[in-house]
Amino acid sequence: MTGYGKHVVTKDNKKVTVEIRTLNSKQLDLNLRVPQYLKDREIEIRKSLANILQRGKIDVSIFIEQNTVESASQIDIELAKHYYSELKLLAKSVDQENFNDYLSVIVKMPEVFIQKEVEVNEEELDMVTDCIKQALVAVDNFRIIEGADLEKEFIIRNNNILQLLLDINNYEEERTLKIRERILGNISKFLGDPDTDKNRLEQEMIYYIEKLDITEEQVRLKNNCNYFLENLNNEESSGKKLGFIAQEIGREINTLGSKANDSNLQRIVVLMKDELEKMKEQLFNIL
Repeated sequence: MTGYGKHVVTKDNKKVTVEIRTLNSKQLDLNLRVPQYLKDREIEIRKSLANILQRGKIDVSIFIEQNTVESASQIDIELAKHYYSELKLLAKSVDQENFNDYLSVIVKMPEVFIQKEVEVNEEELDMVTDCIKQALVAVDNFRIIEGADLEKEFIIRNNNILQLLLDINNYEEERTLKIRERILGNISKFLGDPDTDKNRLEQEMIYYIEKLDITEEQVRLKNNCNYFLENLNNEESSGKKLGFIAQEIGREINTLGSKANDSNLQRIVVLMKDELEKMKEQLFNIL
């Protein structure tokens, strides 16, 4: 599910910031950015995030600021002197001996500033852990709000399909009458042929009638829609299960379309497919 959470923890001269962004995705795609000196804890951090977030395209950024003299960068004096000597030679070789602003150039040269190696301590790890937990709470709250909106959307779309299923009854009598008339006309024509095998004709007509009957599909579609609503109210994660139920709903709708043999029912089937497609677009966005 889409979500956003950010939390900041400050203690003494240290500031920890955790920012989490999530987008809908079928699988877990976790992109984690941590300071270099926390790399040995990266697997542990990933596991804790995956257990809560479960799936989605997730970007997590962890920043640690230490406002102390000990953590400040140092200048590599020897390297700076080397650059100074080289720059003076360069200036002389291009007839620019009057140039004297060497320091502004030297500080921009590679590796002049050295970042001290920082050893992470347990206190700092506790700050990071606490900050991640609070950021996850913020993401979860964001998802809960969005989930409530999605639930309303699913209920509306599902109920629309059920209503369209009821609308089929308005045309079923007319459809059945047309089919009966067509069958009787064909029977009369075949019975007039002396070479007609009446037993074979009877078998063929029974098969044809059964093939056009949509009662079972109507019952299964209704049951699948009701089952979808039941699982929508589950407290446990059921996003993937809802996806499977939606596939079954789609199969029944497709079968209705193939057996309908009526323009009015085909129109209803198209409307059902439209509602189902709108549901599927959002199914990847729930856990």
